[in-house]
Amino acid sequence: MWLAHPGSVGVAIQGVVHICDEEGNEVPQGESGTIFFESEASFEYHNDPEKTKSSRDPKGRGWSTLGDVGYLDEDSFLYLTDRKAFMIISGGVNIYPQESENILVNHPKVVDVAVFGVPNEDFGEEVKAVVQPVTMPASAEEASALEKELIAYCRENLADVKCPRSVDFRPELPRHPTGKLYKRILKDEYWSAAGRSI
Repeated sequence: MWLAHPGSVGVAIQGVVHICDEEGNEVPQGESGTIFFESEASFEYHNDPEKTKSSRDPKGRGWSTLGDVGYLDEDSFLYLTDRKAFMIISGGVNIYPQESENILVNHPKVVDVAVFGVPNEDFGEEVKAVVQPVTMPASAEEASALEKELIAYCRENLADVKCPRSVDFRPELPRHPTGKLYKRILKDEYWSAAGRSI
């Protein structure tokens, strides 16, 4: 049955999975939200009562979350779509960067990509992409042309609000030897220059 649900992490073996919006209301099947687990077993973060408290269901039902975002299909198979910590809030709109990363990484001129929120005076945050291109642009004009091409490509496949407003290029993105992208390192560069954080 798992083969009929490619990309899924499977079904809950113990306990019940709930997908909730920001207020803790359950969302319909197929809609993304914060993943909560209802189980007799509970956990606490070691020496971090605030983090433990923030991992609890806002409606006090005893459910817990690890901060993952995802959805359930009609057969209750769970799909992970992003981490809540990476969510971008731009003008009150919640944007999951994984959506635009999935689009951009399929562009033939892109090797690797990281999408995250950067400071915006009017909207709080805006969507930024940092791309490792197949070939680094040789001039500012080439970089500008590739930036426009990638933004247009994203907008062909995704709502404008979810697409980057700007793209920077790097010869390589910071990754752990296991392949984990160090998105926080990139994001911190932009936020430290702003002198504030979200």
